[in-house]
Amino acid sequence: MAEQLVLVKPSARRQQEYLAYYEEWKQSGEPFVPWVAGREPYDFGAYLAFLASEGSEESIPAGWVPHSTYWLVNGEDKILGVVNIRHRLNEHLYNAGGHIGYGIRPSERRKGYATAILALALDKTRELGLERVLVVCDRDNTGSEKTIRGNGGVLESEFTEADGNVVRRYWIALHCDRANPND
Repeated sequence: MAEQLVLVKPSARRQQEYLAYYEEWKQSGEPFVPWVAGREPYDFGAYLAFLASEGSEESIPAGWVPHSTYWLVNGEDKILGVVNIRHRLNEHLYNAGGHIGYGIRPSERRKGYATAILALALDKTRELGLERVLVVCDRDNTGSEKTIRGNGGVLESEFTEADGNVVRRYWIALHCDRANPND
């Protein structure tokens, strides 16, 4: 993929583009992925304040973990996807949520953006000092499974949620710098 893609922190300057992203996903009728993308953004200032506050231990609700949200943006400033990075795991995330949740805009799927957003998110988890991360997908989601494996994911186990959904749990080692894989 020759296209320039970057992860950016959510900002007011991309409000209209994010609202278009949100509306497209909402119109699809699919559940929002990651969960944070489904949070209603019409009071955009409040939405940005929520996202900014969730990155520190002091401001998150009991039982939650600090997390950071980024938007995948191309050279034309179009938001192609959203990724949510959890800084650590609690029991629920260890079983079925993982460190990284990501979703690609419905009209932009099957173009390699899932692979790109996960690779860029792995760079962010390295910056957090994590040595390995858990990334999960539903057992029947072959596209996500391929994306995770393509980014170094190694299947550890499956977890069956209370509703019967089976989640595949993959660990990705972050032991080297991708720019210098011999480290």
